[in-house]
Amino acid sequence: MRLRWLWTFPLAVAATIVWLSSQSHYPGGLQLPPPLDKVAHLSVFAALAWALDLALQQNRPGLPLYRRHLLVFAAVSCFGATDEWHQFFVPGRACELGDWLADTLGGALALAVRTLPALFTRRLCLLSWRRGNARRPDPARDLILVADPHWSRELTGLAEATAAHPKADWLFLGDAFDVWVGLPGMASDAQSAFLAWVDTRRAAGRWVGFWLGNREYFLDGHADRFDLMGEGMGGALDGEALAWEHGDLINSADHPYRLWNLISRSGPLWLLFRLLPAGTARAVSLWLEQKLHTTNAAYKLAFPREAFRTAAEAHPGQTFLTGHFHTHEQEANGIALPWAHEGRFMVWRGGRVKELEIQ
Repeated sequence: MRLRWLWTFPLAVAATIVWLSSQSHYPGGLQLPPPLDKVAHLSVFAALAWALDLALQQNRPGLPLYRRHLLVFAAVSCFGATDEWHQFFVPGRACELGDWLADTLGGALALAVRTLPALFTRRLCLLSWRRGNARRPDPARDLILVADPHWSRELTGLAEATAAHPKADWLFLGDAFDVWVGLPGMASDAQSAFLAWVDTRRAAGRWVGFWLGNREYFLDGHADRFDLMGEGMGGALDGEALAWEHGDLINSADHPYRLWNLISRSGPLWLLFRLLPAGTARAVSLWLEQKLHTTNAAYKLAFPREAFRTAAEAHPGQTFLTGHFHTHEQEANGIALPWAHEGRFMVWRGGRVKELEIQ
């Protein structure tokens, strides 16, 4: 639910900043000597970044975390970036480098603190987003479920399942490829072929959804190619008792991976990839993926049964699905889907999850 009234907070803070900046001293004749004046700058701009990020999170649910943080950081930093821009807000008063640095630091610190719950808890709404249509045209149709195929050069099983079930809808639960970075010049031939397959399925009137996993980065630019795309928590179909997430964020005890997840999907890393030549960026993405294997290897040794059950029970009356764990498990109303590496797909049919038959 969108909360438009939250926009009043960043607007109020921004108006206060403009008013204070136009004064020769603080209210009541207060004068803050250095470095307290810089602390004041940092504090008010931290409040602005916090309020603006919260308003965007609640009112722009299709905006990924990295884009939201880049927008907030740019808005906070631009106030005193140049004399001309500063005087647009406060005529007759030049900006100071120290003030601008304090403003920028305040914005960065506020955004960093805002992400802390995502490191230790299941309060993951901060980094979750979704865009598109969560209602299938015909809920009675088969919904083929594909979790973790980890394709490389070949789309194993896709053509065969399509031919055997041409009228089915499709939902991909992440890790479609070994690594998929959705930036210009980084798509492989197999990824381009997959997107062409999506276009063909949708042109045929089939619903196709894609939920990002831990091997997909910055794919929101392809969101319009799918009926539904999202990341983090909150995957669900309107009018159907089905909910899901990829599963990599189930285990809140896996702090190293939580940190990696935030860094690898952050605005600074997106900027780095955009600035690098495509070949270099592709090599960096492969190196990062290798680091991921060692970062949270200890947490891949055993299925986090208790954490999975808790996540599933947060969706009463629904079947809760994940991929990620590469093993077929069931706890309460939750099902971890098996690894689709060899074309082993599942299907949502008649309110139940079954193994898809391909003949």
